[in-house]
Amino acid sequence: MKAIATVGVDIPRDLLNASGVWTRHLPWDADRPTPRADEWLESSFAPWSKSILEDWAAGAFDHLDAVVFTRGDDSAQRLYYYVCELQARGLIAGPKPLIFDVARIGRATSVARTILAVRRLAAQLGIDDAALERGIAAANCDRDAGPVPSTENAVLLAGTPPPDDRLHRVIRSCGFAALGETLADMIAQCGPPVAEASGDPAAAIGRQVHDFGQGPRSFVDRTAALVAAAQAARVRAVILWVIEEEEALVWGIPAQRAALAAAGIPALVLTRRRWDAADGAAADISAFLKGIGS
Repeated sequence: MKAIATVGVDIPRDLLNASGVWTRHLPWDADRPTPRADEWLESSFAPWSKSILEDWAAGAFDHLDAVVFTRGDDSAQRLYYYVCELQARGLIAGPKPLIFDVARIGRATSVARTILAVRRLAAQLGIDDAALERGIAAANCDRDAGPVPSTENAVLLAGTPPPDDRLHRVIRSCGFAALGETLADMIAQCGPPVAEASGDPAAAIGRQVHDFGQGPRSFVDRTAALVAAAQAARVRAVILWVIEEEEALVWGIPAQRAALAAAGIPALVLTRRRWDAADGAAADISAFLKGIGS
């Protein structure tokens, strides 16, 4: 293969590095209309998936040989099946869709399934064990190079990862440091180091992917993790921002709000919001932070 791309947050960077042909995660534009994608995708799809399909239908990804989707994100795996069906019907062209069949449940069978998913994807991309070892070494170097963000006078933005730093800019304009990942930040995360020279690099990668909880379908205690992150960073406040299309994270909002209140951390809860934030989110955040004081 000459070039591949990805869709989703938990496709192992080690394997992508090993391919030698990975280019990037497919891009999105939160501000562009998506008329063709809107005809094919239900309203419950994440907005980024509609942006990607709009570009796919326009031929923007025709230069790619394949795109790897993850099953660890509902919109990503559903988009995979829709792309397959639209291609089968001749409605779109573009690269070959592949699926990375990650499993998240904390049991041995899920670990085994994820390891098998690594082996299958490696075989589909023509990657041998020696290349996987080189990919692990390269990814571990990236893992060691991550910057440590400042936490002085900070506000934590949590909930749905926003499309870019537009909400972070609002927080900063109010005199606070802005913590919390954008969608691009989350995609860029490589997770903890993978064991090198293990004798079975696919198994080492699979175990790390299984254990590294990312994305809305991960089996983690989000409430405890949120409070721990807020306390560790000594934030002045937390903003819980959840978009209309969010179907997983929203169920934890009541518990998170209660836990933050019990911890004495002021919180602004914004639910059922637009992903492009063109619904007054900036004004809501500014008004809240003015009450906190910088």
